[in-house]
Amino acid sequence: MTLPEIQSQIKSLRCCVVLPTYNNEKTLERVLIGVLQYTTDVIVVNDGSTDSTREILLNYPQTIQLHLPQNVGKGNALKTAFKHAVSLGFVYAITLDTDGQHFPSDIPNFIEALEASENKNILIIGDRNMNTANVLAKSAKGNRVSTYWMKAATGLKLQDSQSGFRMYPIKEMASIKFMKATKKFEFEIEVIVKSYWAGIAIIHVPIKILYDLDERVSHFRPFMDISRMVVLYIWFLLVRLFYITPRNFFRKLKKKGLKRFFFDDFLRNQDSPKKKALSIALGVFLGLSPLWGFHTVIVIFLAILLKLNKLIAFAFSNISFPPFIPFVLLSSLQTGNWVLRIESHYTLEGIRENFDLMLHLESYLIGSLVLSTSSALVFGLLGYVFFLIIDSKKVLTHG
Repeated sequence: MTLPEIQSQIKSLRCCVVLPTYNNEKTLERVLIGVLQYTTDVIVVNDGSTDSTREILLNYPQTIQLHLPQNVGKGNALKTAFKHAVSLGFVYAITLDTDGQHFPSDIPNFIEALEASENKNILIIGDRNMNTANVLAKSAKGNRVSTYWMKAATGLKLQDSQSGFRMYPIKEMASIKFMKATKKFEFEIEVIVKSYWAGIAIIHVPIKILYDLDERVSHFRPFMDISRMVVLYIWFLLVRLFYITPRNFFRKLKKKGLKRFFFDDFLRNQDSPKKKALSIALGVFLGLSPLWGFHTVIVIFLAILLKLNKLIAFAFSNISFPPFIPFVLLSSLQTGNWVLRIESHYTLEGIRENFDLMLHLESYLIGSLVLSTSSALVFGLLGYVFFLIIDSKKVLTHG
């Protein structure tokens, strides 16, 4: 696309450029000049700079300028800018750093990627190709840590989770509640995770990068900022285990209905019969085990760790769903007494009405472990045979 075409597209997309800046007097003007070639819809957030930033900005009255009284952090600056941009009617915002590492000439990459995508509800992240030789070691290390935890917390595999050169769908993001505490670099992590959970697609575009040690002023503190990111990721991992995965499961089940859900997500799933069978076995084992209150988090955690099918494992762990609990208790107790050679006198009605588990704890614990293990083996083997038959029928049908 030509420069006038890019300028026209930016305007028609109702896209602005957001520049958070803090003490980048050496590079700020160069970045501004580069950005203004593409659009005059520029929002500069002066995050309490103590250098000549304010004086430099006096030369660019055509930009929208937000001067914060003191330095709070990049996350706060971005939140402030996004809120203001949405109030002005902008739908998208391109962000880039003012420390000179980003090239404004890469702005067309984001516009072209958005235009080429059928889905306009996307967050586009600039991929800095962190494996190149001219990338600073601490930046590459921070990105590796962040990318690892990003996959653990969301399942989303990114090449560059820390790049500040992005295009945000700020109008769609306006309904997302972000933490007040994410005022620094960790906000850029939070916005990816919560946007992904909200149904916003995440894609990459390639960008160039420059690390000029004579000009660049970085405010990234490797130990403190990486520590804040890891704490945030651990929180997101817990949210994923306890809330997001169960929520998505029930949403999909409700949307598709039980029959279609069974055929689409169980029978037609691309996992091998072995992986599906192991997922069933894991779900049944944990569902019948004496881990009341922790089934969901443990089954999803282990499914992720063992690279099994989270959906199938979670579904079969609900074998101990509340209405079935009396049956599970009765079966575990009778199994435990059989193993311990104790005569059983339990009834389903007795367990429902007045039953003190602590008086029969040994029988229950032994019985539940034996029952969960044997049931996992039986269900796993049956599932394996079942999926083998289904897969062989697929081959015959398509053959």
